[in-house]
Parts: sequence; structure tokens; C-alpha cells
Amino acid sequence: MMTAYISHKDCELHDMGAGHPECPRRLSAIRDYLMERQLWDVLLHVDAPKIEKIHLYRVHGREYVDGIFSQFPIKQTKTLGDDMVANAHTLNAALRSAGGVCKAVDMVMNGQAANAFCAVRPPGHHAEKNRAMGFCVFSNVAVAAAYAIHQYDLDRVAIVDFDVHHGNGTENILQYDERVLFCSSFQHPYYPHTVPDQNRSNIVHTPMHAGTSSDEFRDWVLQQWMNKLHQFNPQLLLISAGFDAHHSDPLADIYLDDRDYYWLTSELKRLAENCCEGRIVSSLEGGYHLDALARSVYQHIRVLSGL
Repeated sequence: MMTAYISHKDCELHDMGAGHPECPRRLSAIRDYLMERQLWDVLLHVDAPKIEKIHLYRVHGREYVDGIFSQFPIKQTKTLGDDMVANAHTLNAALRSAGGVCKAVDMVMNGQAANAFCAVRPPGHHAEKNRAMGFCVFSNVAVAAAYAIHQYDLDRVAIVDFDVHHGNGTENILQYDERVLFCSSFQHPYYPHTVPDQNRSNIVHTPMHAGTSSDEFRDWVLQQWMNKLHQFNPQLLLISAGFDAHHSDPLADIYLDDRDYYWLTSELKRLAENCCEGRIVSSLEGGYHLDALARSVYQHIRVLSGL
């Protein structure tokens, strides 16, 4: 089976304004690099569908979801929440982002793909139950976790979030759901300035100081995540794949490089092969240096596709 690459042109039409780091060129940079490295043509390309409201309601408040819908269509730009600017295409992009990750769940659960990478935007891991923030409208991976649990009667879904910013939205939504194990690394203190709660049995925080090196990061992953993940024995592994902990990224101060994303994806793929028949769904979060983002995603997908 192939690796599915799930995206949609609507995700490239959402634009937060000139010079904004979360820009449409993020997806074209990834696509161009995968083509250059001859990886593009070995992937199974699938259009991300729009998510239905019923699936959003499982993780977001009904008033919040309906309130987002009520603000569209728009002609210019408007603010939807903290650090979230919308244009005329943002709602469609957000619906396809969440819908794309759920489509990926269907494909890996039904044996249509070995695993999947969702090249979608806006990202999702900062969107809380009732608040848009941090470039995010809907919590794509939280929506997918709830979808997988509901649609496939799963008891154990693991989420690994290696974005350099804390996935506060994912945690806000799923922190009391013992069917989900959430492992999250992030620079701390840093945006969104949340205080890690170490008392949740289903939350594994890995706060990283500014200047964290590759060796430190790898040690923490092995010591803090892997045993917990193996013990949890997930039936599905979801990844919030943020590549902004790269040393070239302008929005953080962690010193990972392309090889670290290859290593981490290899570790997670090995885990998934042992626990859940290799079922991995990865969804793009951050990563704002276009060249570093493209190279890192290439390493990530290279491992997923077995090349």
C-alpha cells in the first residue's frame, strides 16, 4: 500500500496577509521539493473533502462552530480570534483541513493507504474548544481523534505533537479523554504561554528550553515518550507535524535539523508497526522557513513511504 498525500487547492487560497509566515507558499514549497526529489509521483494523491458539522461538534462547542460559519461569506479580511485572520477562502480551507485528516483516518483504517500525510492549512493544534487562535480555526487532529473513536470504535488513539509551540487546543479538548494519549514537545516558556500540567495521566509534556539540541531532543523522546506509547499500545497514531523546531525557523529557538525529523518519524513508524499495523495519520502544523519546511517534510514522508 502507498502513502496517501491529502490536500486541496482551497488550502492554498486561505491567506492571512502579505508577509505573514503562515502563507500559501508553505504548501507549494513542499510540493515543489517533493517533485524535485521524485517523491511526488510515488504518493497516492487525494483531495481533502469538507468536514461535516456533526464531526466538528464532537470537539468544538456548537455555538463556536455555528458562529464561525455565520461570519462567512466575507469579501475582505477579518479577525476570527487571537492571531487568526480570515479571508474569503478561510472557511473552505478550514473545513477541508479537518476533513482531510478525517479522510486520512478512513483510508488507513480501511486499508486504502498504509499511512497518510495531510498537507493542509490552516493548521489546527492551537484551536481550543471555543476559541480560534494561533493561526488555527478548527483543531484538525482533535477532530480526527474523535472521528476515529466514533467511526471505528477505537479505545486507544495516540497523538504525537512535535510542533515547537504547545498544542494547547488539542490538550484543551482531549485532556480528560483517557482513550487518547497526547505526547507533546514544545519550547517553554514560549507561545502560547500555557503552563504545562504534569498531573494528567494521558498527557506527556516535553517542554524544551531555548537552544535545545538534537541530542537533547532525541533523549527526551526516548525517555519520556516511547515507553509510554508502547504501554498505551495505540490502535491509531496521529501526528501533529510541526517543523518549526528546525534551527532555521524564524519563530523559535530550538536547534533541530532535517535529520531529526527523519529519525523521529522512523521511531514513530516502528512503534506504529508494532502496535497498530503501521496506521499513521500525520497532519501539517507549523514550519515557517520555506526551504527548511520542504526538506523536513520530505524526510518525514520519505520514512512514511518506506523510501
